[in-house]
Amino acid sequence: MRSALPKVLHPVAGNSMLGHVIHSARQLQPQGIHVVIGHGAELVRERLTADDLNFVMQDKQLGTGHAVAQALPAISADTVLVLYGDVPLIEVETLQRLLAKANDKQLGLLTVTLDDPTGYGRIVRDEQGMVTAIVEHKDATDAQKAIKEGNTGILALPAARLADWMSRLSNNNAQGEYYLTDIIAMAVADGLVVATEQPHDAMEVQGANDRRQLSELERHYQLREGRRLMAQGVTLRDPARFDVRGEVTVGRDVLIDINVILEGKVVIEDDVQIGPNCVIKNTTLRKGAVVKANSHLEGAVMGEGSDAGPFARLRPGSVLDAKAHVGNFVELKNAHLGEGAKAGHLSYLGDAEIGARTNIGAGTITCNYDGANKFKTVMGEDVFIGSNNSLVAPVDIQAGATTAAGSTITQTVKAGELAVGRARQRNIEGWKRPEKLKKS
Repeated sequence: MRSALPKVLHPVAGNSMLGHVIHSARQLQPQGIHVVIGHGAELVRERLTADDLNFVMQDKQLGTGHAVAQALPAISADTVLVLYGDVPLIEVETLQRLLAKANDKQLGLLTVTLDDPTGYGRIVRDEQGMVTAIVEHKDATDAQKAIKEGNTGILALPAARLADWMSRLSNNNAQGEYYLTDIIAMAVADGLVVATEQPHDAMEVQGANDRRQLSELERHYQLREGRRLMAQGVTLRDPARFDVRGEVTVGRDVLIDINVILEGKVVIEDDVQIGPNCVIKNTTLRKGAVVKANSHLEGAVMGEGSDAGPFARLRPGSVLDAKAHVGNFVELKNAHLGEGAKAGHLSYLGDAEIGARTNIGAGTITCNYDGANKFKTVMGEDVFIGSNNSLVAPVDIQAGATTAAGSTITQTVKAGELAVGRARQRNIEGWKRPEKLKKS
């Protein structure tokens, strides 16, 4: 990777490769998850520590067999599933099929058939098609290298047999390592059947050893997520220009334009439309909401039939009730717009409670921060805020009140009142505009 970052922490779709593997493992509801760490161990532990993870230190990287042996004393389950921290796209359904193969009389081996299996250990079978051994690429003969079926390294093993097999491993090979794959021949010799499964898609078992391979995993993940969403009723204008970096739940008849990024936990209900070049993070879009081009939403909720943008920014705590409108170059932070409320353009509304049908004029800001503490602005229903207003919090503008354009509002405006908070205009007769001095 040519990086100070441990390989397994490099991201795919906003999550580390190892994070994806752990997420898949969790969905299998195992008795325990044991993460064998070595290079960059402290950073890996720091980034991924969780109550359900047991980190096991491998001081010397002596091969996959040696790695599994380090975790073995902590394992109490009947079946052991071996996964790899740089193989992030493995599907849970594939692992479930593999686990179904494992019992006290057989183990499950995930293999993959490739046009070019260079670098993969080869699956050696007898005349009856039964697996007899795995030969690593560097140790394979020319005849064995011609085999198209490769070993993914992913195994489902009977735990009762594993300790014995681990004790019999040898490092007498080209790499001088303890290969986990050597237990296949041991299992066969002990009378066990090696039952194989294959992934539906070879990219499920693709690892990443450089940035190019990492980018291939990224794009494959995104296309896979795009297909999943389209199957649920989403129209993607171009699946190749769409990115998911989290968990997305969608309804039907959703339209997503190009260059949209969905991050964190995003809920999109029926009939939502998202314009091009939008970033939407940890946000809920209710039925019929519209996000227009170049908008950035984080930690927000848009109600039914509400709309935002183009060029809107909704920061954490922003809530739009049904049919509320936020227009271009409007920023919200911890602000709640009631049903039908409008902020059309060029405004900042922070720490604000805004009633139904209230209209916010262009250039309005809530002055919510005094340099040390934040304060709230409250507007009732049917308030009209004139353009270029500064609302100095804490302040209360009651239902039906109006503020004049260009006002600085510092005191309560009672229901139905007009507040004018600006200096009186003064026109100076005979004023001469300055002229530019002539250069000598």
